[in-house]
Amino acid sequence: RGGLVWGICNGFQVLCEAGLLPGALIRNASLEFRCEWANLVVERTDLPFTSRCEEREVLRVPIAHGEGSYFADPATLSRLEQRGQVVFRYCDPAGRVVPAANPNGSLHNIAGIVSARGNVLGMMPHPERCSEAELGGTDGLKLFRSVAENALKVLVS
Repeated sequence: RGGLVWGICNGFQVLCEAGLLPGALIRNASLEFRCEWANLVVERTDLPFTSRCEEREVLRVPIAHGEGSYFADPATLSRLEQRGQVVFRYCDPAGRVVPAANPNGSLHNIAGIVSARGNVLGMMPHPERCSEAELGGTDGLKLFRSVAENALKVLVS
């Protein structure tokens, strides 16, 4: 019906398994559970989930997963890239998308994607774990504020 859906970590897996987003999340390339901080570059700021972010902004967000490696066939990856559906990529602190910044082996360093309509977002990192200074960071708060702000616009209109 066009509402906003946001799947984080296992929620991203569910969105892919349900067919709301393309691709799948598979075992990390290391075959190990990874629990650490990762840098994400924001590639789309025109979405209800990222409107409070700056273009190419680097967010520092925790990850915690054993099956967080994004996988899709070449045709699907090409479509995602051409349609601008990649929202977040793992990057170094300067925003460079490099293999060394990829904690799990995700194809194209993908950390999050959005549906073609822009209303369903899936991401492996945990912005809820960095939404207060007491948690070690506040970068995730930008995403929650974006969603809240845009949800209010929908309710008012």
